[in-house]
Amino acid sequence: MPEHNSTIKALFLDIGGVFLTNGWDTEARKEAAIKFGLDFEELNGRHRIIFDAYESGKSTLDEYLTLLIFYKPRNFTREDIKAFMMQKSQPYPEMIELIRTIKRKHHLLTIAVNNEGRELNDYRIQQFDLKSFIDVFASSCFVHMRKPDMDMYQLAIDLAQVKPEEIVYLDDRPVFIEAACQLGIQGVEHVDVATTKSALAQYGLI
Repeated sequence: MPEHNSTIKALFLDIGGVFLTNGWDTEARKEAAIKFGLDFEELNGRHRIIFDAYESGKSTLDEYLTLLIFYKPRNFTREDIKAFMMQKSQPYPEMIELIRTIKRKHHLLTIAVNNEGRELNDYRIQQFDLKSFIDVFASSCFVHMRKPDMDMYQLAIDLAQVKPEEIVYLDDRPVFIEAACQLGIQGVEHVDVATTKSALAQYGLI
């Protein structure tokens, strides 16, 4: 049983920007453009058109890269780009340990609710042992929808089998929290470890 009188039974967890760096974000694409001699504006324009299908699990990483970069001959390989993309993922150990401790102390169910393409998601789960503190991965690539699609949050609620008011959702992007709040989920905007600890303390979890 939980050690506090907290009514919280589950945590919904974003991953990028909370527990890990945002692996393939705008800054990473800028770095890739410089490293591989690509036109960033063209690269980013293509990304914006095609990334929805990739993050929704409706195209593979190879298919995404074909449309993003390899629509014409290059002097580098797909493996070069993939290695670069994977290397951009780095952990935030203090946040990982915080949630691991809270989960263990309060016997909470933890569900990842994150937008990520399958190959990157799989790599990050394995590389950083995310299964050590996350029970279920309702990732966009697995459920074929992306935040802030309300159906994605509802699916996570159904998987958790708890009431929305019994959930705290951690995300670094306010708009995603605002979407989840429409279903009655309580949200914490992650800015840094200290403010997240303070917010979780209000729910009796610290």
